Amino acid sequence: MSATAPQSTGGSASAVAAARRIATHMAPFLLLAAGWQVASAIFPDYLFPSLVKVFARFFDIVTSGTQFVDVLATIGRILAGLAGAFLIGAALAFLMARSQATDRFVAPILTFFQGIPALSWVVFAIIWIHGIEFRIFFIMVMTTLPAFTFQILGALRAISKDLFEMVLSFRPTRTGIFRVMVLPSILPDILTAWKVNLGNASRVVVVAELVGATGGIGYELLQQQQLFDMAGALAWTLQLVVFVLIVQRLLTWIEAHAFRYRAVSERSL
Repeated sequence: MSATAPQSTGGSASAVAAARRIATHMAPFLLLAAGWQVASAIFPDYLFPSLVKVFARFFDIVTSGTQFVDVLATIGRILAGLAGAFLIGAALAFLMARSQATDRFVAPILTFFQGIPALSWVVFAIIWIHGIEFRIFFIMVMTTLPAFTFQILGALRAISKDLFEMVLSFRPTRTGIFRVMVLPSILPDILTAWKVNLGNASRVVVVAELVGATGGIGYELLQQQQLFDMAGALAWTLQLVVFVLIVQRLLTWIEAHAFRYRAVSERSL
């Protein structure tokens, strides 16, 4: 009996802690949903439709093959654009870290690109490029490339020079240096760049599809706007929000798994 009681007490305490964490994470969403539901009871349905209608439309999109294809098209465009920008940005960052001349030449161009709004890139792409998919890929790359490049470049420059010299004393190969020294040092910044650019890309792709595409979530949002269908607009928007939340969670899991060796501080900042 004495051995069983502490186990049951510990199990109940962990269950309470888990329930408290879930409640903490869900509280903002529940408050937002409650506020929307109250507004739907006060204002007309075309302004604030009830959550029942919104989620009914949401599940209709998920279960409809013809409509869910548009969701998959947008997801594919986001991932392709981010992957392209990441590969180009990583290559530029390594070149800029190795050569000051390259840094002085490329950095001002990327800074200039950062000042160009995403909508301007959409207009440029429509004028310059005929194909829809390459047009959207171009927009995604141009809007997310500077952030990837500067984030990875900052991580490369932050590598400890003393630690780097110590690693070189063991005479490792270039592959070994990258695997043991460089990659673990820059991976946190890479994951952070992906998290930041994921949100930016989800907003940019909707604008690109809204103006210059014949399919995708942005195109469907344009159709809902023309029909004055608020429930449909919210349902399509939630498709993109759910995708971003899933990918953000996946990136968080990768970060926790990759850096599980880190010591956990007992005090927060």
